[in-house]
Amino acid sequence: MARPYSPGPKQFVFAVGDGNDQHVSVGDPQEAYVAFAAFFRGRESDTYLIKDEAARQSLALMPPRGVISRIKDAGQPRSEHLRVDRGNRYLPGAMLFFENGYAGLDHFGQWFPDLADLDASPETRGAARAATFTTEAAAVEEVARIWADSGCVDPSDQYYVFFDAHDVDDDRAERAELLQLIEFLGLERVDPPAGAVGGEVWVRTDPRLEVECARWS
Repeated sequence: MARPYSPGPKQFVFAVGDGNDQHVSVGDPQEAYVAFAAFFRGRESDTYLIKDEAARQSLALMPPRGVISRIKDAGQPRSEHLRVDRGNRYLPGAMLFFENGYAGLDHFGQWFPDLADLDASPETRGAARAATFTTEAAAVEEVARIWADSGCVDPSDQYYVFFDAHDVDDDRAERAELLQLIEFLGLERVDPPAGAVGGEVWVRTDPRLEVECARWS
């Protein structure tokens, strides 16, 4: 569960491995975001690290590899890794970390416990991710997360549109995951109307989706 942002000054360390770490004290997540955005855009590096030393959590952004990693050393040590398909995902990921730390990125995408998992094809990664959802409630929540990231409701209010205006070559891993979850949940997929972009997935409205997607709207 995401931890609420603690009021008052909070300390972060920004690093790129050159020994010139930047220590910042901020009053809120937005202030942290502004400081890190300037740090991120002002340097060329393979890895950008954000450390919350008090919470023993960190976030690593690796643009050349197309990877984001989140690490926590407190309690039960854990690290997870995410394949980034779009370059504009790094700073939003940082903002979620500033807001709620490690847990703030729970719904940011397809996290895997091993970096090697990211080398699999998008379709393999999507199928593997879908297989981790073994209950209806968890699967519905994941479908809603995918929809909230890039979806809409069609004007007739009869269909949820996933990957709105996206090409078929975009979001391949999440599309593969979604298609498997649609089958698992018994949702009704329909053919997109004429003129729809090739990557869109249309699903008839379902009470389970209506409730969960409303939470994400």
